[in-house]
Amino acid sequence: MTNDTSTMSETSGRTAEDYRTSEGLRALLKRLHAAGQRAWEHDPVAAELMAFAAEKYAALAHKHRLDPWEAASAAFDVMRTKAARTADDPWAVITHAVRITCIAEERGQGLLCSTHQARRPRYSIFHDPERLSDRENVLSDYHPAFQIKDAHDRDNTPEQAPAEPAATTAASAVEDAITLLMLLDWPEGTARPAVEHVCVALTRVGNRHTAYETLRRDKHARALIDLPGRSWAVLLRALLGCPDPALAATGAGRGILLRLLIGETLPVLLRDDDLVLTLSLAAPGISKPGARKARGAG
Repeated sequence: MTNDTSTMSETSGRTAEDYRTSEGLRALLKRLHAAGQRAWEHDPVAAELMAFAAEKYAALAHKHRLDPWEAASAAFDVMRTKAARTADDPWAVITHAVRITCIAEERGQGLLCSTHQARRPRYSIFHDPERLSDRENVLSDYHPAFQIKDAHDRDNTPEQAPAEPAATTAASAVEDAITLLMLLDWPEGTARPAVEHVCVALTRVGNRHTAYETLRRDKHARALIDLPGRSWAVLLRALLGCPDPALAATGAGRGILLRLLIGETLPVLLRDDDLVLTLSLAAPGISKPGARKARGAG
């Protein structure tokens, strides 16, 4: 018994089982596999290996909001496979598998499903569940999926006029945006070409955030509209929304144009104190908050 213990101690100290290297890890995995399933439970080198794996993959686990030992557990599952024992670089195989497992674990927690399902593309393409109360505007107020019409009522009601085309709705949103700026001391000669230029760029690009980044660097358009840089930046952010993903479901993230398109009206926008104050202070000719008071006093 003493000889066996000393022999194992000498074997664990050899360079061939230095699990920090690919060669040593391969030799250790083969020895543990040959010793049987109970070897992982009683072998001291195996315990050191798992502690090393937990430390090695701690950063990866934290990145995916997991405990380091969850990553070590994933590494343990891979270490017992033939692919890890026979690989030229066992650590590369293990790291790749642990990364995939951590991603699946995080997606499974977000999707409220099993890790096995989260690995499948037909489930992982969905976004995480979202509470209706997390949105600034209640989803049921404007989303078509929550609008229900009784089919029997249409038999007793007179034929309605066809709905206005989307182009008319977009045109009214543009006019309302121009009116909002004029109510906040923006000259019509500046507000109209500025809003129309933003809408043309948005139509061409097709994405609000891309249009924002493109227009933000368009000094030629700003010079033609004759707007200061500060007013131009504030106007773009107000019309197209803030590109920060954390604000995507808020009024600041949607922007004036989208808010008008989804049914908000001018009175609703005028009750947005932050929006009104920001646009009022950015109006051409107003350089600071005290300027409005001085002009009123005059």
